[in-house]
Amino acid sequence: MTETEQNVNGEQAPEVGAEAPTEEEAAGPGAPPPDPAEQLPPKERRKLARSTKTGGAAPQRSAEERARERAEQRRQKARRRRAYRQQMRERRRSEGPRAEPLAPEPRARGVRKVREGVVVSDKADKTITVRIDVARPHRMYKKVVRTSSTLHAHDEGNAAHVGDTVRVVESRPLSRTKRWRLVEVLERAR
Repeated sequence: MTETEQNVNGEQAPEVGAEAPTEEEAAGPGAPPPDPAEQLPPKERRKLARSTKTGGAAPQRSAEERARERAEQRRQKARRRRAYRQQMRERRRSEGPRAEPLAPEPRARGVRKVREGVVVSDKADKTITVRIDVARPHRMYKKVVRTSSTLHAHDEGNAAHVGDTVRVVESRPLSRTKRWRLVEVLERAR
């Protein structure tokens, strides 16, 4: 075969090593030439725009000159900050006094936590182990999630027994593990 091969239709194929026709040639003689920047993806377009910026490189500066420029920039920023903060102070003053006082008031004694649960052990003297069951919906999935925790409560008269439903209240530490106190027995075990 020769350098030019013939296609199935009898047309001549381009020579081996010849360049493919450009888009202008493919579009035809009457079509306007496409803008090369429009055909690039956005990231490439931004890169091209940055590379074609006008203006030469900044002149070489010594370390002292750079330090002076930086100090001047910091002074300007500090002036702007002071002006902004002064403006905010003026605005707050014009709004008038705040409704709540700035200093916190001395707090009264906090409200103690109250829990209801089932006694799972009463073997220790004047102490019961209470299981607290909690069922709450999951924050995101809304499925009901059941959890339980146990705590030790002080039972002065050994009134509660295994299986009883009781109410306990938070108290000062009574031992290494006891921080709750029995208030009442709500329901006796059968």
